[in-house]
Amino acid sequence: MSDALWGYFFILPQIVGLVVFALYPLVSVFIYSVNNWDGLGPMSFVGLQNYVDQFNSPDLRTALVNTLYYTILTVPGGLIASLLVALGLNNVRGKTIYRVIYFMPVVTSSVAIAVMWGWLLNTDYGLINVLLKNWFHVAGPGWLTDSHYVLPAIALLSIWGGLGFNMIIFLAGLQGIPATYAEAARIDGANRFQLFWRITLPMLTPTIFFTSVLSVITSFQVFDQAFVLTGGGPGKDSYTIVYHIYHLGFETSQFGSASSAAVILFLILMVLTMGQLWFQRRWVTYDV
Repeated sequence: MSDALWGYFFILPQIVGLVVFALYPLVSVFIYSVNNWDGLGPMSFVGLQNYVDQFNSPDLRTALVNTLYYTILTVPGGLIASLLVALGLNNVRGKTIYRVIYFMPVVTSSVAIAVMWGWLLNTDYGLINVLLKNWFHVAGPGWLTDSHYVLPAIALLSIWGGLGFNMIIFLAGLQGIPATYAEAARIDGANRFQLFWRITLPMLTPTIFFTSVLSVITSFQVFDQAFVLTGGGPGKDSYTIVYHIYHLGFETSQFGSASSAAVILFLILMVLTMGQLWFQRRWVTYDV
């Protein structure tokens, strides 16, 4: 047997193992979703009944509405904030230090960040409400106890926590724009706003597209913040789709229903991502 065939002989099992390892969670969740299972006893096949129950569940509808509202708050806000910070850091001295500072929340435990923000947003003695009272003589709202403020407060936390990740990607996109484009535009008399609108922003559209896809997927998977800060409350005003999956699986031991909700989330994200991939042909440009 030749050396090439021996190489394939040893590599093929590893490739098969990696494929099985990658696909097993996805396949298993589909299997669990058509069965009733409490996590310990035997499974009983129920077909699509779990999906029917979920589509008729008011908790799932509430979770989807809350998650969509949270996504609308975090994705545009997070992208705009990250782009502004990246533009500000692109040409300053010591940008490496600033990158580290802005990126630190990304590598910090999400639970630790949520606990810290829980203190900041506390209604009675949180720093934000104390500053509002002492500086502006305004009584701060119940950020985590008022249904009108709880999701915006969690969205603010998430924007702050994810700012550094998108900022790094935008900085890479900015540094990948050829300097000759800006130089030619300046020779033609373009001002800074025209440079941004006509050169920088169009050349950044691939980066904006990439970060928007990641941001949408991440926003639909929000869980840690709501779990630590509010427990899905007040009422169910911060009850998200992943929190719903957690509640079904680990608080009520309905692993079949939890798996069906996870499959629904997977299908929603797949449709949204495919829609973004299709729509990007209308606005993403790879040259000026």
